[in-house]
Amino acid sequence: MSDAILTGGARAPGEQQEPRLRIESAGDRVVATLDRPDRRNAIDQATVDELHELCAALEEQPRTLVLAGAGGIFAAGADIAQLRERTGDDARRGINAAVFDRIRHLPMPVIAAVDGLALGGGAELAYAADIRIGTPRARFGNPEPGLGIIAAAGASWRLPEIVGHARASELLLTGRVIDADEALAWGLLSSVHEPDDLLASAHAIADRIAANSARATVLTKRVLLAPRAAHPAIDGELQAELFDGADKRRRMTAFLDRKKP
Repeated sequence: MSDAILTGGARAPGEQQEPRLRIESAGDRVVATLDRPDRRNAIDQATVDELHELCAALEEQPRTLVLAGAGGIFAAGADIAQLRERTGDDARRGINAAVFDRIRHLPMPVIAAVDGLALGGGAELAYAADIRIGTPRARFGNPEPGLGIIAAAGASWRLPEIVGHARASELLLTGRVIDADEALAWGLLSSVHEPDDLLASAHAIADRIAANSARATVLTKRVLLAPRAAHPAIDGELQAELFDGADKRRRMTAFLDRKKP
């Protein structure tokens, strides 16, 4: 996967457009920073296109993904100017929902590093991550009903899974914004770090992931996302693959050798 693949985005012939994502890639991870400071990193169609392009590359060559936002803001929401012009047919296409679902189902874990506002579509992007960490400035909310719409890009089903139905109902029905302390207490954030330490903390998580078996990580994410009815059969089937693999024997042998007196 080359950086050139990741930094583009769909453009009309001859059109000049600043990339919406700033990409830094390493051997086992990619950091994608929403970088649209003049619009508080609002998610527009170009952002969606670049996220799809990123997903395609990470589906082909799985790596841990860290999502962040530039300028002390994760993403203040969807681009309202574009959203205002969308039709019922656009809603049925699920423009944002489709790309957030693709992010959710990437083979390797996704870490959202949330500094500042994560509202509307920005919150739904964070909800699609496997792990969310934040700063004391992090703020989450879904103000969509105040704009005459619903949170239809994942909040109505992912947020209850994360914080429970009652808390999700309060946020989605009132549009209330919660701060980092409340998000941490609810389990929406797993940890809070000072802004200067946020990305380093995300990398520390990625380091722990990288130390594990890549295949076991992929299959762990797969069973976590499987419907309840698929368990325990799916667990046994995927465990069988790992039991018959060379990596399991190598890692367990190394563990036993370290324990020898």
